[in-house]
Amino acid sequence: MHDPVRIGQLFPSQAPLGVKPAARSGTNPGGFKQLLDETELRFSHHAELRMKQRGITLKPEQLESIKSAIDQAEAKGAKDSLVVMQDLAMIVNVPSRTVVTAMSGQSMQHNVFTQIDSAVVIS
Repeated sequence: MHDPVRIGQLFPSQAPLGVKPAARSGTNPGGFKQLLDETELRFSHHAELRMKQRGITLKPEQLESIKSAIDQAEAKGAKDSLVVMQDLAMIVNVPSRTVVTAMSGQSMQHNVFTQIDSAVVIS
């Protein structure tokens, strides 16, 4: 019926099925860094190359607008979103907050965007 408890052992060796052990206070290994990572905006290697090739640079206020757009997409359950801002378009993987590719207004014309489930237009 019960698991035996040995001397020096405070708790049974295994938790019942479906029960996760409680986290101890002060020992959250991801903690602040994990929270920071969840709000950061990342750029894939491919996106960095495309931005460099196409002469795309982003100002801090533009980065904040993009982060806000990703937050909105995440709130609606989006996974892969097209973010359009002025003469810039980006495909963003919402759960990882990673810009997968970016293109300028010239590159956007006559393009078909596939494998997205949402679009956010930033004015």
